[in-house]
Amino acid sequence: MSLLFSATRLGSLTLQNRLVMAPMTRNRSIGNLPNDSVVQYYAQRASAGLIITEGTSPAANGLGYARIPGIFSAAQVAEWKRVTDAVHAKGAKIFMQFMHCGRIGHPLNLPAGARLLGPSAIAAAGQIHTDAEGMKAHPVPEAMTEADLKSTKEEFVQAAKNTLAAGFDGVELHGANGYLLEQFIRPNSNQRTDQYGGPIENRARFVLEVVDAVIAAIGRDKVGIRLSPSGVFNDMAPLALDAMEADYTYLAEQLNARGVLYIHLVDHSAMGAPPVPESLRAKLRSVFKGALIFVGNYDAARAESDLAAGKCDLIAVGRQFLANPDLPARWKAGAALNAPDFSTFYAAGEKGYTDYPALG
Repeated sequence: MSLLFSATRLGSLTLQNRLVMAPMTRNRSIGNLPNDSVVQYYAQRASAGLIITEGTSPAANGLGYARIPGIFSAAQVAEWKRVTDAVHAKGAKIFMQFMHCGRIGHPLNLPAGARLLGPSAIAAAGQIHTDAEGMKAHPVPEAMTEADLKSTKEEFVQAAKNTLAAGFDGVELHGANGYLLEQFIRPNSNQRTDQYGGPIENRARFVLEVVDAVIAAIGRDKVGIRLSPSGVFNDMAPLALDAMEADYTYLAEQLNARGVLYIHLVDHSAMGAPPVPESLRAKLRSVFKGALIFVGNYDAARAESDLAAGKCDLIAVGRQFLANPDLPARWKAGAALNAPDFSTFYAAGEKGYTDYPALG
């Protein structure tokens, strides 16, 4: 019997299968509001066991990219409620990913009054797209003060409450891919000399305070987190193996102590990053007693193999779900897959978004 296509439990939730639609930024939320196309996009893919939304900002300061959604206004809550209703009607569960971009952003992408913040006043290498003026260099962010840390935690808490009001089953904190939470974890972006910088116990402090605050607001059974130990996206400098294992084992131990629902472990080796070492995967499995979600260039056979070996509990898929709204049916039938159109990943409009054909 296939594990991948069998129902399973995730905390108090029953999932219709073990296949997760990974979070993928799509830049279709004009005015930072999900719209009819966003509702259709997620509803098309609701044969997944669990959908994790695209990165959604818990605050105006976190809107680093053009056309990404938020969850900090009443209008955003109302629009997201249409998404959750459509997804639940087709049997899937849905978590919202909180992506505070931190230093990855540009003032041209931020609303009036919003600020570009980071752990330290260190600009990320490279450029970012703006609709107004095209590609721009990453600016130097403002180093967060204690007041900024406090208000940002409060924004995460309010966003978590808003998420439940919008009908979501839980939230995923984005501690990966070079965004704010990972910017605190990694020493190249966090060079603070206070209690939030230096050894991993300090660099992880803000992340764990956010975890604690969100758990207090909505319950540990509704909180997951995404981590990318070997990721180099958004100018995250690669860590030596011993440092990586020490830092992320500490994080996993702390997350386990808090009863976090799941860790979503990202492997970007298919896109050129170093792979997550098998030794670290095994270590996380041994110290973290919640669910493990693996993501990273899976096909059906490899997904079944890792599930059968007990390496993880759920398998997340990104680009193949983007291009194949009925991916579970295609994998189960051994059917051909649509190829993703990379040119439309982050464009506005329906092309490459809601127009990928389903079987039949």
